[in-house]
Amino acid sequence: MPLLDLILDDFFWRALLGGLGVALLAGPLGCFVVWRRMAYFGDTLAHSALLGVALGFLFHTNLNLSVAATCVALALVLVFLSRSRALATDTLLGILAHSALAIGLVALSFMPDVRVDLTGYLFGDLLAMTRQDLAWIFGGGVVVLGLLWWLWQGLLMATIHEELARVEGFPVARLQLVLMVIFSLVIAVAMKMVGVLLITALLIIPAATARRLASSPEKMVLMAIGFGMVAVASGLGLSWNLDTPAGPSIVVSAFVTFLLVYSLIRRGRA
Repeated sequence: MPLLDLILDDFFWRALLGGLGVALLAGPLGCFVVWRRMAYFGDTLAHSALLGVALGFLFHTNLNLSVAATCVALALVLVFLSRSRALATDTLLGILAHSALAIGLVALSFMPDVRVDLTGYLFGDLLAMTRQDLAWIFGGGVVVLGLLWWLWQGLLMATIHEELARVEGFPVARLQLVLMVIFSLVIAVAMKMVGVLLITALLIIPAATARRLASSPEKMVLMAIGFGMVAVASGLGLSWNLDTPAGPSIVVSAFVTFLLVYSLIRRGRA
């Protein structure tokens, strides 16, 4: 397909396709972040991604695979420790987030032969998107969206009313674990786009924007996807014209959209 090859050979179109793919994934997951008040959990997984990068270089494995495995392992550890109730969840998240980030940085310091652009991993390098990155994003996206569609009713019920979900026979603990694993996969594929320090913002801001306008959970998901895609397109346009970093530009665009929506809602109520 000559047209598809022409698009994929252009770095800007690859970046746009990759960004839209991540927005498609971040929309529904961001809604669960907002509904469950899990913003710090997403931040913890994002910090652990740097440890995954270090382990990937150490064992000479694919970085996307290494980051995904590390995020999943951290999610499992969090589930196990939170069930013991020895510490509050926010305390556990703080311990795991900063410890994973610090261990990753220390591990990289022991590999002097490895030249790592930490700025790219921390803040993203969307314009360096490759065909392989696109395959990871859209391949992982099929898996993530398929799981969300299959488990939607149970996940939504467990989010709205956990006790009622148990009464209805939904496996709440298993659903929570699956949701955390899905978060891990999305953060792994999104790391290339906005970086480990900004992925939480892309999850939260479009969903928070959509929450003020949506009349149902499904509409909120669709709106969150739409706002995320608008942020990606406008952020890339800003980056292209003003020579600003792509990842932060996308987050700034999402934030400006959030402010505009909230200001319009306030004016409408005045």
